[in-house]
Amino acid sequence: MAAKPVKTRITDMLGIEKPIIQAAMGWIARSQLSSAVSNAGGMGIIETSSGELDAIRQEIRKMKTLTAKPFGVNVAQAFVRDPNIIPFIIDQGIKFVTTSAGDPMKYTSTLKEAGLTVFHVVPSLAGALRAIEAGVDGLIVEGGEGGGFKNAKDVASMVLIPQVCEAVSVPVVAAGGITDGRSMAAAFSLGAEGVLMGTRILSSAESPVHANWKDAIVNADATDTVFLNRAGPGPALRALRTERTTRLEKDGSPNIFGEFAGTQDVYFGGNLEAGIALTGQVAGRIKDVKPVAQIFEETLEEYHRVVAALPR
Repeated sequence: MAAKPVKTRITDMLGIEKPIIQAAMGWIARSQLSSAVSNAGGMGIIETSSGELDAIRQEIRKMKTLTAKPFGVNVAQAFVRDPNIIPFIIDQGIKFVTTSAGDPMKYTSTLKEAGLTVFHVVPSLAGALRAIEAGVDGLIVEGGEGGGFKNAKDVASMVLIPQVCEAVSVPVVAAGGITDGRSMAAAFSLGAEGVLMGTRILSSAESPVHANWKDAIVNADATDTVFLNRAGPGPALRALRTERTTRLEKDGSPNIFGEFAGTQDVYFGGNLEAGIALTGQVAGRIKDVKPVAQIFEETLEEYHRVVAALPR
């Protein structure tokens, strides 16, 4: 029996069944994984942060053969060198775009004028207010415990989400530390109307990454990630703790992007010491690899149980 639905402004706005959005993970958030998310009732997202825009164009086309349900595209501005990706997204009939890693003023008006719904990813209240000024339809508010590239001045979700929700009227998607119904209920109590999952979907059965990375997540404790490059140069980030990243945590790196030269070996070859495996703290709460559809159903079932059991 399917879990009772959870309807919010996010589900209404995006035309999805469950208020769950998939993180736009570079090289990973492609048609194999993203179609599984959309088919399970969430919002699958195709990434652009890999910078492989020719491949991304093919992945967007492929999505249409794998799902009839809504999906979106992330425009990671710091990594997208070809502005022609914007008219391509529009021409493909995409209805939902998330923008990140850059100024929301850059593409929001163009996308909205073409009829798309635009959410911007923000790590701070100042970033949220800038996105509101740009005219976005919603925000993805990302706490510092999430995996991936981060604001060096990180703020935890428990502080950041209510701070932003109290200051804006657009719907908010909570990101960072979300893995199940309990964390979804917590996010909703803070004012969010949707959640974004990264590490939980990264470790799903449909995820294309090597089993070694999934096993490392399943076996991780909450302290088994590291926050790197806080002092720069370049962006800060949160990653899986390995011998390599523990050394980088201590000694730093003069070129953090150079540490990603072995990304293919890490992600798909399973050599976790060859580079950096971007992973969130919530790895410490993930104990198994499951299909996306099962993760989502169990998330909604637990959400309803947790809400019903709250003290009155």
